[in-house]
Amino acid sequence: MARSGLVLYTVLLLLCSCFVLTQCAPESGLITLLPGFNGSFPSKHYSGYVTIDSDHGKRLFYYFVTSEGDPSKDPVVLWLNGGPGCSSFDGFVYEHGPFNFEAAKTHNSLPQLHLNPHSWSKVSNIIYLDSPAGVGFSYSKNSSDYRTGDIKTALDSHTFLLKWFELYPEFLPNPFFIAGESYAGVYVPTLAFEVANGIDDGVKPVLNFKGYIVGNGVTDDKFDGNALVPFAHGMGLISDDLFEEVNRECQGSYFKPLSSTCESKLAKVDQDIDGLNIYDILEPCYHGPSISTVTATNDRLPASFRRLGETERPLPVRKRMFGRAWPLRAPVRDGYVPTWPELLNSNSVPCTDDEVATTWLNDKDVRKAIHAEEQSVAGAWALCTGRISFYHDAGSMINYHKNLTARGYRALIFSGDHDMCVPYTGSEAWTRSMGYEVVDEWRPWTSNEQVAGYIQGYGNNLTFLTIKGAGHTVPEYKPQEALDFYSRFLAGKRI
Repeated sequence: MARSGLVLYTVLLLLCSCFVLTQCAPESGLITLLPGFNGSFPSKHYSGYVTIDSDHGKRLFYYFVTSEGDPSKDPVVLWLNGGPGCSSFDGFVYEHGPFNFEAAKTHNSLPQLHLNPHSWSKVSNIIYLDSPAGVGFSYSKNSSDYRTGDIKTALDSHTFLLKWFELYPEFLPNPFFIAGESYAGVYVPTLAFEVANGIDDGVKPVLNFKGYIVGNGVTDDKFDGNALVPFAHGMGLISDDLFEEVNRECQGSYFKPLSSTCESKLAKVDQDIDGLNIYDILEPCYHGPSISTVTATNDRLPASFRRLGETERPLPVRKRMFGRAWPLRAPVRDGYVPTWPELLNSNSVPCTDDEVATTWLNDKDVRKAIHAEEQSVAGAWALCTGRISFYHDAGSMINYHKNLTARGYRALIFSGDHDMCVPYTGSEAWTRSMGYEVVDEWRPWTSNEQVAGYIQGYGNNLTFLTIKGAGHTVPEYKPQEALDFYSRFLAGKRI
């Protein structure tokens, strides 16, 4: 073989190796071990920072898990948790990451990590992004960046994506999706809108954007705000009499009471649901450290009732504590959205036991292993931060969804049907309000040969789906079912 031909062959071989083995990714970001895990990773993991504003020193942190299937062809999915102010390590640790985390057995030890058989990395490459700056391990050297909102967050996340794909160019041909839950019901469509506009405007690199996924997502003040009362009645949490009184006095407007009489009726609704776990009404509500006294009351129930709402995860879900529903009736003023810690301090939302994630991510060896910079966190790392001031300045998401679906992007809107934080009744109502033709009439969908929930398909590739017995964070409660609908949607298969 001639020398020139040999050189060309060598270059092509290296390019092919890079693409197949994903070795073009920055080796400095490769994670080779994780404290608490013994064994081999089922796929490659990377983490690090992308600088999105060098003048301000604004850097967003990501953790990237390559697919356990075929990383060169499987979709790339960006995952966003909400808050606003919550780290996407929420999804990584508690929901669909590559590991299940077992709580530390002693005070000074770390959680133990076990491979998650229902990880979303079974079928996709997935990027867990801490956004906006100030959340999780993402930070800025200019504190003014911690005053932000929907629109700025979307612009920054778009900048992150463009720069991230420059670092990982071998993934540019892969189908790309954006996914998230809760307040990411705002993050996802606003970011998708920026990505779609960038593609239309010829922004480089060109992302192979195909669609997006939103779970139990905040969408629209009116639809979300009016969702709680019908949900509470449908679930048997308030009486027929009270439901009729509320309807008569409020005339269907629960989010903005029309009169003091309406307000008093809503107060009765609040009183009736006050002791429930708003993230999953089937799950116990933990009021303090004596957890056993709460769970013991279930012992007299038949086994079939005790199993209602239980997770199929081998490890328990987070223990959640008492509080009122949010964001449905949160004190949002002049567009300002309180972060979780602010609401916790005002005793208006539940406390959350995030001991596993907090213990693991505050360990210096874990920080070193995942390339998290010390300067990124002022004090202890927290799953949901109070460091940012956040403004809801993008308005209703319905117009964003209309724009994106009309342009041909696929959208899956899913809801755990026992979540009272962002009830499925609101998501069902706003998807129906889009006015699209019903192309797949309401029907059950199955997982493991069992009815797993219900689905309705609309024109313009819009799908609404419920997950039976799941709470606010669906993959945490129903991991097998979540992986099933996720993998089918990404593959374009019938759910």
